[in-house]
Amino acid sequence: MYQLIRQYLFQQDPEEIHEKTIHALKLAEDSAPGKALLRMVYQLRDKRLETNLWGLKFPNPVGLAAGFDKNAEVYHALGALGFGFVEVGTITPQGQPGNPRPRLFRLPEHQAVINRMGFNNHGAYHASQHLVDFAYSDVPIGINIGKNKVTPNEEAASDYSKCMDMLYAYGHYFVINISSPNTPNLRDLQETESLRVLVRAVREKAAELEARGVKKKPVLLKVAPDMSEEQMHDVVHAAVEEGISGIIATNTTLSREAVINHPNAEEAGGLSGRPLTERSTAWVKQIYQEIGDKVPIIGVGGIYNGEDAYNKIRAGASLVQVYTGMIYQGPGIAKQINKQLLKLMARDGFTHISEVVGVDAK
Repeated sequence: MYQLIRQYLFQQDPEEIHEKTIHALKLAEDSAPGKALLRMVYQLRDKRLETNLWGLKFPNPVGLAAGFDKNAEVYHALGALGFGFVEVGTITPQGQPGNPRPRLFRLPEHQAVINRMGFNNHGAYHASQHLVDFAYSDVPIGINIGKNKVTPNEEAASDYSKCMDMLYAYGHYFVINISSPNTPNLRDLQETESLRVLVRAVREKAAELEARGVKKKPVLLKVAPDMSEEQMHDVVHAAVEEGISGIIATNTTLSREAVINHPNAEEAGGLSGRPLTERSTAWVKQIYQEIGDKVPIIGVGGIYNGEDAYNKIRAGASLVQVYTGMIYQGPGIAKQINKQLLKLMARDGFTHISEVVGVDAK
C-alpha cells in the first residue's frame, strides 16, 4: 500500500511532506488509542532480537537515525512504529533556520536522497521541553548534538558543552555529530587533536553534571564515510582513548560517483540511501576490526531490508539505523527488517542477534 501512496507523495515537495508527516505523528502521539494502534500494526517483539548495551535494553536492533525528529517532538510515536531506539536531533545550542530551501532532493532511480539541511532546529532549550518525559518512551532515546553554524571551530567545544548542559538530564545516550557535510568546516573537527579537545570538553561537562546527580549516559561519536583509512584509524582510536562509548558509522557522503548522471547529482549536500550501502558496511567492518573489542558500533547507511541490516551486523554493528530507507519503504520498515532478521538468523543457525555481531570481521 505504501508503494502506491509513495507515487503521490513523491510528486510533492519532500520537505513539505516531512512536515506533514511530523504533524500526523504529533496527532498520534497525543492520542493513547493512536499510539496503541501504531504498536498493534507495526511492533514486533521477540527476545531473540533484544540487545543490551551501555546498561540500556533495546527491544530490537533497528533504530531511526537522527534527522527525522529534529526537535524531539514525536519520538514516542516513532517508538510505537516498531523501532528499537530513536535518535532525535541534530540539536544545536541556539535555534537556527538551516540552509535556504530547496535543500532536500530525491533521486528515486537510485533510492537515494541529497540533503543540505544545515542543522535546522529550534535549539536545545526547546528540545528539552519535549524531552521531559523521555523516560516513558517504549525504547531508548538518543540525542544527537552539533554546533551552531555561526560558531567558529575554535569555539565548537563550547557549543557541544552547552548542549550537554541543557540536555544531559534527558535522553538515554548522546551523539557528538561532527560529520555532517552541511555545516561549513564541521568535518575539520575530525582532525585528531581537534577531536580530542572536543571529546574532552564533552566528557568534562558530563562528569560535572554527574557530580550534581545526573545519571551517567553513554556518549557516542558519529563519523563521516569520506575519510582515508589512515584518517579513520586515527579518529576512532583517538575517540576511544578519550572515553567515547561507541561509534556511529557512517554519516552521509559527498561522493557522487554512484549517481553521477542524475539531474540532482550536482546539488550540494550529503548523499544518503542505497549508494551508501556497501561503503558504510565496509567502514563498519574496518572499524570493528580496529576497535570492536572496545566499544560497540551502530551501523547506518543504505539499509532498506533485512539483508542490508544483517550484513552490517555481520560486519560488526551491534545496532543499525535507518532513515532514507523509511522514505522509500514506508513506516513499516522496522517490522519488515526485524522479521527478515529472524529468518536470516534461523537460516544461519543463530539463536540470538548478539551471536551475529562481527562474524564476517573476525
